[in-house]
Amino acid sequence: MSPTSRSPATAGEERFFEVGNPPINLLRVMPGVPEDLVFEQISILLGYIRHLVREGDMTDDHKLLGAADYLSALARALIDDLEIARSPMD
Repeated sequence: MSPTSRSPATAGEERFFEVGNPPINLLRVMPGVPEDLVFEQISILLGYIRHLVREGDMTDDHKLLGAADYLSALARALIDDLEIARSPMD
């Protein structure tokens, strides 16, 4: 299979979930995850995030809002990592 015919996949570059002082990123996106699978998981994550934000906002539950924040960091890392994989190498 030629490089141009391969399905786009994650690059494995994006890191997320800062911990410690000074902060370090604890987790990263794994390389080679097919784009269609990534988009499916992002869609699921966004549904969970939306639910957590609504519930957290209505009940003033900061734990739910915190969970939504972590999941949104994961979703963002997945999208950003696909963009890295798609960008032409210089």
